Amino acid sequence: MVQTRRVRAGRLVALGLSTALVLSACAESQRGQNDQGGGGGAAKVGGTMTFATEGAPKLFDPFFATDGATFRTSQQIFEGLIEFKPGTAEAEAGLAERWSSTPDGKTWTFNLRKGAKFHDGTEFNAEAACYNFNRWYNQKGAGQSPAVTGYWQDNFGGFSDGAKPSLFKSCTASDPSTAVVELTSYTSKFPDILGLPSFAMQSPTAMKQYDADNVVQQGESFVYPAYGQEHPVGTGPFKFSKYDKANGTVELVRNDDYWGTKALLDKLILRAIPDETARKQALQSGDVQGYDLPAPADWDQLKKDGHKLLIRPAFNVMYLGIGQKNNAKLRDLKVRQAIAHAVDRDGLIKQQYPEGAKVAENFYPDTVSGWIGDVQKYEYNPEKAKTLLAEAGATGLEVTFYWPTEVTRPYMPNPRDIFGFIRGNLEAVGIKLNVVSKPWNGGYLEDVDQAKADVFLLGWNGDYNTPDNFIGNFFSDPNNRFATGSATWGAQLSAEIKAADAEPDAAKRKSMYEALNKKLKAEYLPAIPVAHSPPALVTSAKVSGLVASPLTDERFDTVSLG
Repeated sequence: MVQTRRVRAGRLVALGLSTALVLSACAESQRGQNDQGGGGGAAKVGGTMTFATEGAPKLFDPFFATDGATFRTSQQIFEGLIEFKPGTAEAEAGLAERWSSTPDGKTWTFNLRKGAKFHDGTEFNAEAACYNFNRWYNQKGAGQSPAVTGYWQDNFGGFSDGAKPSLFKSCTASDPSTAVVELTSYTSKFPDILGLPSFAMQSPTAMKQYDADNVVQQGESFVYPAYGQEHPVGTGPFKFSKYDKANGTVELVRNDDYWGTKALLDKLILRAIPDETARKQALQSGDVQGYDLPAPADWDQLKKDGHKLLIRPAFNVMYLGIGQKNNAKLRDLKVRQAIAHAVDRDGLIKQQYPEGAKVAENFYPDTVSGWIGDVQKYEYNPEKAKTLLAEAGATGLEVTFYWPTEVTRPYMPNPRDIFGFIRGNLEAVGIKLNVVSKPWNGGYLEDVDQAKADVFLLGWNGDYNTPDNFIGNFFSDPNNRFATGSATWGAQLSAEIKAADAEPDAAKRKSMYEALNKKLKAEYLPAIPVAHSPPALVTSAKVSGLVASPLTDERFDTVSLG
């Protein structure tokens, strides 16, 4: 029997209507249906699919993760109270069948699905849900490092020690199938944030058994406990089987006790192949049946060769970050404007991005509320860049430029070539570069997050459809990777972003974000928005049932091999 999930009625809560809503069924989730992409025929059960990813997972505990490879794996193993409808950024029911809130948006009641169990046999109920919330909130020591719990801190703030304010207040199991979550304030992003992989439900039994929170910091690195390395336990349609760390290969097997429609595949293998050309060759040879992020230049040939190209909507942004902690000259707006005028964004997109990519003028796509076209534009103008540098007394400016290796991101299809293009732009206006390249999960993210870079390549693929998911994550902390706290306006920008997120009236909030987007480009300019790119994934012709997600939230339980 196909089990369906109740879908939220529209996006009323996410848009901040200040009335209590009990959300009931208005449509059915595509997830759990077995006829996607099957041409109307019965989907084949069984077999093993190998899918090539751009990198190896950092670990298997999504709460401690920030990388796409970990989330790719965890999205098959774990489920959240809220999920996202396949192919969209629309939140729908997950392990919570429905939910409601008080008029002030501070108290949320989640009615949980009955009959769901974790892979180790532990029952999923309100007590287990609250165990997860309390686990997140009660992190101590190394668990409070932004490099470890970045998603919690970006979305919920501080921890139970009270050192920093927290959005989360408490979780109470009022009965086995009802969890009540108390927040300290209204936020436009709740409950959608519960759909993030980081906030998936994990087995309390397994986390206790394998000491899930025993994270140890060694210098600037972190050592994670056995739970996150070898024993992840969720409720999802696939179970963790094994991991060959030497070649970055994860094996997942079907969860035959899954509460919903069972996965069609017997096994799903996720194999890390960092080089895009090597991923393509593996598909052509039949070693893999699909891979993520094919190079834009290969799209036409892949289709001609009979492969299926699935193109995601461009729900992302790449930016050229400007860190202000260590280089005082970068705190001068004229210097940051000079950098903006030095970058030929149109040329970069024509050379390095796929068809459908476009120049970014805001820090999020135009499908997100608050986007506005009437913002300060920075046309490509090397001479103006030189003039601004001279006016700022920064002729001969020297910066440390970081770019990442061993990664391909939805917004950054080829980091090496993108870096090379921008490097040429900056050097052409007299900026001297000290270049640092590090693996994405081998020091790059850590260094950038610790504000060691003056200029860096980074971006964001949206997690859910609110402005705060983009600019809130980027700029709400004045002491993050941009170190805007070193500028006089850092705290002001942070306060303005938090005020917009906390505004319950949707129309007022939209106006606040429009004003913020204008100021971000004209007055603050902590980074240069560069591009929105429609990333793709590709499979062999015999693969059916895979639904491309703008959130890169593809689930493989509906996949079959013809």
